[in-house]
Amino acid sequence: MTIKEIHTHYADITDALNGGALKTAFDRIQNLIFGAQAHSFQNRLDELQETYRYMLHYHAEGFKDPMQEQIYARIRTGAYELADLVRDELLMAGSQNIYYVNRRQQSQHPVEAAALIEGLQTQIELEDRTHFELSVHLLFNRLWTTAFLSEAEALAIRKALQDERTPQPATCQAVSGLLLGLQMSFDREKLYLLFDAACHADEEVKIRAMIAICLTLYRYRQRTGYCPGIRERLDALAEMPGFKRIMRTIVLRFILARETEKVTHKMQEEFLPAMMKFAPKINPDALAELSGNDLNPEWEELLLSDGKLTKIMEEYGSLQEEGLDVMHSTVIHLKHFAFFRIASNWFLPFTSQHSTFRNSPKFNVILETMRQAFFMCNSDKYSLYFSFSRIPEEYRKALMQQMNSDFSEINEQHVLELKSKQNSAEHVAGQYIQDLYRFYKLFPHRMDFEDIFNWTLDFHLLPDLKPYLSDSETWLSIAELYLRKGYYEDAQTLYSQLTERDAQDEMLYQKLGYCKQMTGDLPGALAAYLRAELLKPDSKWLIRRIADCYRTLKQPAEALAFYLRYEQLSPDTVQTLIYIGHCHLELKNYGEALKYYFKADYLEPESRKAWRAIAWCSFLTGKYGQALHYYQKMLDHQPQTQDFLNAGHTEWALQHIRKALACYQSAVQAEAGDFEKFLTLFRQDIPDLIQAGIEPVEIPMLLDQLRYSI
Repeated sequence: MTIKEIHTHYADITDALNGGALKTAFDRIQNLIFGAQAHSFQNRLDELQETYRYMLHYHAEGFKDPMQEQIYARIRTGAYELADLVRDELLMAGSQNIYYVNRRQQSQHPVEAAALIEGLQTQIELEDRTHFELSVHLLFNRLWTTAFLSEAEALAIRKALQDERTPQPATCQAVSGLLLGLQMSFDREKLYLLFDAACHADEEVKIRAMIAICLTLYRYRQRTGYCPGIRERLDALAEMPGFKRIMRTIVLRFILARETEKVTHKMQEEFLPAMMKFAPKINPDALAELSGNDLNPEWEELLLSDGKLTKIMEEYGSLQEEGLDVMHSTVIHLKHFAFFRIASNWFLPFTSQHSTFRNSPKFNVILETMRQAFFMCNSDKYSLYFSFSRIPEEYRKALMQQMNSDFSEINEQHVLELKSKQNSAEHVAGQYIQDLYRFYKLFPHRMDFEDIFNWTLDFHLLPDLKPYLSDSETWLSIAELYLRKGYYEDAQTLYSQLTERDAQDEMLYQKLGYCKQMTGDLPGALAAYLRAELLKPDSKWLIRRIADCYRTLKQPAEALAFYLRYEQLSPDTVQTLIYIGHCHLELKNYGEALKYYFKADYLEPESRKAWRAIAWCSFLTGKYGQALHYYQKMLDHQPQTQDFLNAGHTEWALQHIRKALACYQSAVQAEAGDFEKFLTLFRQDIPDLIQAGIEPVEIPMLLDQLRYSI
């Protein structure tokens, strides 16, 4: 059986189990066992099927078994686990995925987690950094590549997590190893160990574990509801002080992670090219001068005199302040060092005591400064060091001085914030999510992993987590971020449920309507806006939105009523006057339409916004001279295809046939010579041409004339 066939069979099994079709799942497991000759699993499958048949038999006979729900959950969980075991054994034999390659290598020299943990504590006491880091790496790999931990090994790890003597870097790496292993196969023991880690006294260990729990529950969201113990562990975790705040922070940080590619594109396509334009203006000796206490006057003058540069720097600062990942674009090309060929190093907490730095005493100050840099994740700090160490000495000294100055200034600004627990949680969660992002996007073997950042990651809607994240305050904060970042469908889901909780909050209905409008659901948007308008009838923004929805939905009478209300609240708004004119035009109130168009033109004669409307309305009312006057004005100011077309209609109505043909020729040229496109537009206006007195028989004749002339 090929690797592809194994994955296909496994997917079929999990699909059946997710849908509750246990008989189908059992049949497919049987096929997988036969196809791969994995007969060692047959007895376990037979036991599951026999138990299930008995349960179905008693149910069919009408017996009320109080244990039925629990038995069903055990059978379903057992089926998932059996499918995992069969797939794992088959892939272990021949898969070239880095996970299985590492497993095969480690199976030749197995090292139990208990032995590694015992060695860790001794090595840290002896300050044996090299062997300590090797043990941490081996522990990470052990937890990552052991598909299913034994009870004894899980117990040893649990004790280590609870032992204060276990060094924090080792505990952090244990959490990351558990997370990565759980992404490959579901193991309840590993998940329960994450719950233990989430109760750790160290903030970083705790938050890493909570992130890992969220990702695991999302990964296996179809099956965890049948897994005994998870709800009890979550309930216990929820009693922990700050649990809800940390969970909310994790959700918000993952939403911000969606923005990383946008920010990276902005940095590469806008910020950096713009900065390069300013580079020639800066004195080449400015770098050395910047090492002092004062800015080079040339820099200061440039910053103050050039608004574009100031705006760029302000926007960069606001992105960073918001918690967006502004560093990713910088470090994309700094992950080629050998250090990053090892999976565990992508999650390693940054420490200036790492053995990599032991031969670099001249970098001690900068290493300590980097350690404190709140705006860089651990992975990026290692990247920066490796890049920095390769810069020629003559440039490195000036850069070190400047970086010390810059980092110190930035860290001083945020030292008070980082002391608060809330900002500490945001800081740790943000850094770890960025480390995860780097791994899944830049690790050399990233194609061997399913990219978690391609998932929706709406933890607040997961059945397992929803009870702890469904209070109105949490949902509102999540919805606001979705709305602000343009994820309207996600925001709409939350606003819909929030309006059910509070039917008197007009702002919720406004935002719900806006989300529906932005996703193309105009009837739904209109309904939400109208509900909000009942609660707050004097909102100009709301009245304008309702009017726009009605106009788009081709209900001009209703749109007109709201545009007139808006005009009373905000008189002489040119665009509103034009829209009022459009409504009258659609209602065939041509005189009223012209009145509003002319008023708009009077208020802003240079904008030319009303010309097209005046010209067309004049044509429809038979005022061809007036229409032609405005079309000629438009043809002198960046005309569109429709302008040439309508000018031709007007000339034809005046029986200026040659001029009409000339206008039509220009319209065809405006469509790059595509006569069919022109013809589509022309045919839409045939009823108006006939209304203007053009004989129907003339129309095909003139079109043929046009065909001959182009």
